Amino acid sequence: MASRTYKDAVEHLNSQQSNAATLESIRLSRGKLNDVAISEMIEYLERIGHKAESLNTLNVIHVTGTKGKGSTCAFCDSILREALPGKKIGLYTSPHIVAVRERIRINGIPLSEEEFAKYFFEVWDLLEKNDKASLPNTPSKPNYFRLVTLVAYHTFLSLKVDATILEVGIGGLYDSTNIVPRPIVTGVSAIGFDHVNTLGNTLREIAFNKGGIFKKGVPAFSVEQTEEAMDMLRQRALERESVEFKVVPVLPELSGLDLGLAGDHQRQNASLALHLAQSFLQQLHGSSQSVSLLPLSGAFITGLERARWPGRCQEVQDPGRTRTTWFLDGAHTVESLVCGMEWFSRPDVGFKPDSNPDGTIRILIFNCTYGRSGDKFLGVMLDTLAAQLKSHLFDHALFCTNVTYTDGGFKPDFTSHAIATNDPASLTTQNELALSWIKLIPDYPNSNVKVLPSIQHAVEVVRSLETLEKSINILVCGSLHLVGGVIEVAGLSDIALQS
Repeated sequence: MASRTYKDAVEHLNSQQSNAATLESIRLSRGKLNDVAISEMIEYLERIGHKAESLNTLNVIHVTGTKGKGSTCAFCDSILREALPGKKIGLYTSPHIVAVRERIRINGIPLSEEEFAKYFFEVWDLLEKNDKASLPNTPSKPNYFRLVTLVAYHTFLSLKVDATILEVGIGGLYDSTNIVPRPIVTGVSAIGFDHVNTLGNTLREIAFNKGGIFKKGVPAFSVEQTEEAMDMLRQRALERESVEFKVVPVLPELSGLDLGLAGDHQRQNASLALHLAQSFLQQLHGSSQSVSLLPLSGAFITGLERARWPGRCQEVQDPGRTRTTWFLDGAHTVESLVCGMEWFSRPDVGFKPDSNPDGTIRILIFNCTYGRSGDKFLGVMLDTLAAQLKSHLFDHALFCTNVTYTDGGFKPDFTSHAIATNDPASLTTQNELALSWIKLIPDYPNSNVKVLPSIQHAVEVVRSLETLEKSINILVCGSLHLVGGVIEVAGLSDIALQS
């Protein structure tokens, strides 16, 4: 058999994506199609030669939430790598920024293309070999996210990692990461409104789903939540017999630290990560080392300061153009957009005093996906920023699809069947965003609002403005897929994706 490459693996993986029609049916069914998700996922795991109980050997920190779960995982990963030198730490997150292999990391480093292809095809071949399903309606192969999760489990088990941080994909109760019988500790970052057609229209319903990751005898931690969400999390911790449920305040000791992830909101995520890491270390290594939370140890401090999480409140100097700076934030919920705008509007971030005598051009590149309200998102963005800045906050507003290139093609890692086929062509979402922008800022010059069919088109607009002598600041937000595409097309990968 000819060797199978990373490109081959990505093509096979993309073949398992759910299309827009399927996702819409799930949304309309309010998640009823997920009722057998856990039993199906366990069956897939067994078909590739692993038992669910074997996942306990991965020593899992399991994290869910609406906003901040990925950042919390990044902090946890960095802390454990500092606290446990010489150990093998696995990290599984989603979505990816530029390449799907980023989702699976060992000691902070994404799997290489060769490694990803190796483990992917081991899983793929076992699924094809063991193709009998015990559940009558189980597809022969799992969908995209479940398949990547299976590859992660298989990779971590094969490499015998010493610790694993798992980020929930959507919700928690029916998520494919939720088949670990007994994680070491579980955590919940800030809960807000997202995926409401699947998780529910109230914070109580959403918290019910998030609390589904709690396990009998396993400690559970949460950041401070709204009363509605917190009451449900406490109820879920009792129902699922967590050994303890602790609410984590923002630790004042973090105020003097230079956290590796930018934004004031990261102190909340860092506080949760510290408690998760401390609980993990106390349970597994408490007999061999002191793991008290306070005062913060050198390993904890260094871990927090060295944490990296690309595409979230990230400032990137363009490698080829000294006057151009990109501000990247994949915020895609109302709460995250508020945090992102608070970060960008700081005088030491997006509104630094002009050092260029010719001034600064500020550009917004924006998109939102999966039925999220662009009108609401843009309104929140502008409301969060100082009212007096609205008239000159952005000199240009570009609304583009997540299609990568001007020829209508995607980089293979970005291929998405989740977008209705007629939407990019008709630019329905982008035209609605442009109309919302003009409605929110009636005196904004219409000629500076552009609707564009691809990310490459948007980057080309930026490049055309670079012929001027002005400095250029570009805020890219609304979608992690958009941020990843900009990193790829604008040639920012070497800087933006540094571990």
